[in-house]
Amino acid sequence: MRRWLLPESIEDILPLEARRIERLRRALLDEFVLHGYELVMPPLLEYVESLLTGSGHDMDLRTFKLVDQLSGRTMGIRADITPQVARIDAHLLNRKGVARLCYCGSVLHTLPSGLTATREPLQVGAEIYGHVGIDADVEVVRLLAQALEIAGVKTSRIDLGHVGVFRALSARGGLEAELEQELFAVLQAKDMPDLRELVMNVAEPVRSALLSLPECYGGMEVLQRSLKLLPGDAEIVQAMHDLEKLATELVDLPVSFDLADLRGYHYHSGVAFAAYCAGHPGAIALGGRYDKVGKAFGRGRPATGFSMDLRELSQLAAEPVLPRAILAPAGGDSDLRKVVSELRAEGKVVIEALPGHEGTWGEVGCDRQLVSRSGKWIVEKIQGEV
Repeated sequence: MRRWLLPESIEDILPLEARRIERLRRALLDEFVLHGYELVMPPLLEYVESLLTGSGHDMDLRTFKLVDQLSGRTMGIRADITPQVARIDAHLLNRKGVARLCYCGSVLHTLPSGLTATREPLQVGAEIYGHVGIDADVEVVRLLAQALEIAGVKTSRIDLGHVGVFRALSARGGLEAELEQELFAVLQAKDMPDLRELVMNVAEPVRSALLSLPECYGGMEVLQRSLKLLPGDAEIVQAMHDLEKLATELVDLPVSFDLADLRGYHYHSGVAFAAYCAGHPGAIALGGRYDKVGKAFGRGRPATGFSMDLRELSQLAAEPVLPRAILAPAGGDSDLRKVVSELRAEGKVVIEALPGHEGTWGEVGCDRQLVSRSGKWIVEKIQGEV
């Protein structure tokens, strides 16, 4: 086995891509801060009891586990930062009012989410804690749209859904946990043959309602059609009302509805959303309300937010014009050092030459050089190899 081979779906990030990712990370976090979101940095490792709180069985399967040699307890490498931020809000900050938090860090998955996906996404996101109203959901969806605009990614649509609809149908039909999990999977895939088979023994009107969920997809007309197709339970009616109010507040964004999209079902508690862009097969960002996650940490605060993979986003982002470098002679007197310092203070990249590497400086992006003319150091374009 070649020692330099990396595990499957684990990759190095080389200089050009790393620079794009880092510029985008700074731009997004700076934008979040301007909106009042405070940066937090949760640890990469935690005890699994804390790490998996409220995240459901699917997150358990995605989490790498190991034994802590200090305590003997099982630890996990985080597969999602959102539960960690909920713990920080509930247990460490302990604020009475609204808390806006943002983050960016690596997560690790036992399996990739798709054929071309990495097992080490760089997750960036923002969350609001302490406000139960739809205003918070409006804010995070708008912030998500702003983040995509900063990245230069054109949003084709933002699908809105509500896990309360499926929860209400499941409760009314008395569905067992195993059947509920199977229905969750086929609804995600919009697999109608398997869906018909699974609901064969489910009593009406729940059976017909479950079969109609994949049809509840489209524009504003979906809400009225859904009210006719679904039982008039109070929770379902309230979910439709929340979605209508949210869409009305986001009328300038390309919003649509998908009541069968249940990603994050195990810890979402209300409105959920997914953003898509042209040329990308899946969702580029996911989010929603998860009011119950903090309860296990002592405070079940209202919460809503979104997250996305910064590595994935950078590949879709508009290609930035990256600065080229200026080559400075090796050594040099105090005048040269002063000029180099001034250029760097202006934000220009200056690379000091090391002896014996002539003809290679173009590899690191040098297209100009500092030369002495009439006792003054000036920047000139490089002609030929240097």
